[in-house]
Amino acid sequence: MAKTICKLLGVVFLLVGIIGFVKPDLMGTHLSMAHNLVHIISGIIALYFGFAGSLSGARAFALAFGAVYLLLGIVGFIMGAPGSSTIANMAMEDGRLWKVIPGTLELGTADHAIHILLGIIFLAGALMTKPDDRRTVD
Repeated sequence: MAKTICKLLGVVFLLVGIIGFVKPDLMGTHLSMAHNLVHIISGIIALYFGFAGSLSGARAFALAFGAVYLLLGIVGFIMGAPGSSTIANMAMEDGRLWKVIPGTLELGTADHAIHILLGIIFLAGALMTKPDDRRTVD
């Protein structure tokens, strides 16, 4: 299951990273250049674990990545405050805007909700994958 989740979400991350350069407010998100690059790099790493990595590697990645994204979403809701984005060409008002790096990386309500959803999906994929039982004998 972890390898499948890595493959599917790896493609999603790549697509969102690329589309974000053209449509930075996709689904109400704040897709700046920095945010898009994070998505592209995350997508490449997820695809590696999905296609070339071991099952245990994919499981560990999904577990770690899921925990990070879940925490990022929760912290975003806690740290976010009403405000307007200062990212160029993105003067969007948001009730839970978290300016991680003002003008460069800002996360709003939609970002937080998506991060929580991604965290849950990655964690579910990891937890539904049994640890790799195969052991090599030296």
